[in-house]
Amino acid sequence: MTEWLIVFGMVAVTYLPRTLPLLFANRLNLPAQFQQALTYVPIAVLSVIIAQTAFFPAGILHLNSENPYLWGLTAAVIAALLRWPLLLTVLLGMTVYALAKWLF
Repeated sequence: MTEWLIVFGMVAVTYLPRTLPLLFANRLNLPAQFQQALTYVPIAVLSVIIAQTAFFPAGILHLNSENPYLWGLTAAVIAALLRWPLLLTVLLGMTVYALAKWLF
């Protein structure tokens, strides 16, 4: 019985904070600056995830030429700066990462 209470408690703790803002989204009048700031949240979250993976792959700072994540990230950043299409940028980054992982 205790296990079921824990499961239902975990569902409530993870589900409610995600659904309540959606239920009340139409009733809230958020300032325009705040709404504009919210558009940057996905970019910020993905940037943190990518940076953490590339620079701290084993939980410690790993800045050397044998880090395949840095090779893939560098290739993807260069492709993005050259304004390649998103799919080609991702494929290039993953290909360079796979090659670096195989080589090192």
